[in-house]
Amino acid sequence: MRLAEILTRDDGATIAYHRRIGAAPGIVFLGGFRSDMTGTKALFLDDYCGRRGQAYVRFDYFGHGASEGDAASGTIGRWAEDAIAVLDSLTEGRQILIGSSMGGWIMLLAALARTERVHALIGIAAAPDFTEDLVLPRLDPAQQRELRESGAVTLPSPYDPAGYTHHLGLFEDGKRHLLMRGPIALNCPVRLMHGMNDTAVPWRTSLTLAERLESRDVTVTLVKDGDHRPVARGRPRPARRHPRRADQPVAAANSSRWSVRKVA
Repeated sequence: MRLAEILTRDDGATIAYHRRIGAAPGIVFLGGFRSDMTGTKALFLDDYCGRRGQAYVRFDYFGHGASEGDAASGTIGRWAEDAIAVLDSLTEGRQILIGSSMGGWIMLLAALARTERVHALIGIAAAPDFTEDLVLPRLDPAQQRELRESGAVTLPSPYDPAGYTHHLGLFEDGKRHLLMRGPIALNCPVRLMHGMNDTAVPWRTSLTLAERLESRDVTVTLVKDGDHRPVARGRPRPARRHPRRADQPVAAANSSRWSVRKVA
């Protein structure tokens, strides 16, 4: 396996990444909370871009994977800045941003900061505003008190038996980056995929996001028996077909605000 390369941020922190030089538009993958660039989606896209000769970057946010730092002390703003630094330093021309779960929030923030660099967006179970809308409401009174008094709370996770520790700063910073309270000023093509059995991020989040986006070229694909990894069980992966259209995200502009396609 190739060794990761290193991008050094202005504050000296390092971001680990893998990059393929290739044809435009390039693809940048933005992973989820506590995920890293060795995950299934990141590696699938690496193989896909390699076979097509398409430019591709996958990387680890601050505190994730092979990058420096403690993920528990990371924030949405910090991770969005990581993504913007990757766009500025490691890519050329217009890019397709693909965001998974929390990466969907980071994708939107990066796109808003660099609209001229964005060819299209693809969200996979995108979770914008998840700190405010998904995590905080699920805290019971004891957990809320622990967060207020100690500045941190550890919550169970199906991905880590030790659970994930969330610091108060994550929620406070998250409030400064909320997007779903009003229109989102992005007008590029957007493709959203969501499993209807997703218990981590409700599929209606993608419908709300589609409504908030100013773009008229938004398609939502719902996978009826998919979960947080929106794959129809026992069937070929829709996610394999989805990025194959990434370099040609639009055949014609939708006449409606957005459309929904359900995969049974």
